[in-house]
Amino acid sequence: MSLSSALNAFKSSALISWKSLGKLQQTIAGCIERSGITLHSGRVARVKIWPECAGVGRYFDFRSNFIHPSVDYVQESPLCTTLCKDGYKVRTVEHLLSALEAMGVDNCRIEVEGLNGEESSVEVPIFDGSAKEWVEAIEQVGLKVATDQGGNSCEKMIPFLIEPVHVHRNDSFIAAFPYPKVQIIYGIDFPQVPAIGCQWFSSASLDDSFYTSEIGPSRTFCIYEEVEKLRNLGLIKGGSTDSAIVCSASKGWLNPPLLRFPDEPCRHKVLDLIGDLSFYGMGGHALHADFVRCLSGIS
Repeated sequence: MSLSSALNAFKSSALISWKSLGKLQQTIAGCIERSGITLHSGRVARVKIWPECAGVGRYFDFRSNFIHPSVDYVQESPLCTTLCKDGYKVRTVEHLLSALEAMGVDNCRIEVEGLNGEESSVEVPIFDGSAKEWVEAIEQVGLKVATDQGGNSCEKMIPFLIEPVHVHRNDSFIAAFPYPKVQIIYGIDFPQVPAIGCQWFSSASLDDSFYTSEIGPSRTFCIYEEVEKLRNLGLIKGGSTDSAIVCSASKGWLNPPLLRFPDEPCRHKVLDLIGDLSFYGMGGHALHADFVRCLSGIS
């Protein structure tokens, strides 16, 4: 997997050069439809993903308002990635976009509908807290070469980093270095929660099969002692042990059965990173946005 479509929304940057991947852009071969509970609002939402023409890219359609993945539309929000344009918001998009990027869906229209009459804000369903539902849906419908309105296919272009770049926020940082292929090394440290502790994950390859088996199934996680505080802030109203793995500082993991991976929290951070990088045209979601702004030359 390349982060080609992940960087398509980048403004011209002296840090990036573009080259052909030697492949054609793709879209899904049919419509995908899924409904489910959302993480933060706790409401039910429906997502329909439609094939789209080559060169259009991925974009959201909420109440006939089109929001393309761009750092210009990123609204900083806690515990999720939010797009906002002309007063319309689409929240918690990172797992879906991570799966689309990893599975090679370069072009699609993502129609999101709140089933509780939402007027200006909607959220993508959380499912089990991973990208597994979306990966399986993409595999089921399949992919096809995307063509433009004239019936022509388009090459897939990928960005190459010209020089090292890094950003930091509080005690977290992201650094990127020129390299002939995409490799992600991610570390987290939760000293106050021994069951999580310090974890590192490294991806030697990021093709779709590796993502499907090693990254996509990793679920979002939270600290049990922080749940009440988050709910008082109006967050995770739809959260449960069915949609996240929950860890107590004193009792350890509270979810039956066992974790899917010993380092599942760290792997989920990689899942989020891939989604956030694709979101922005390429720690936490806010740090990921800072990184893309840096690459884009946006102060």
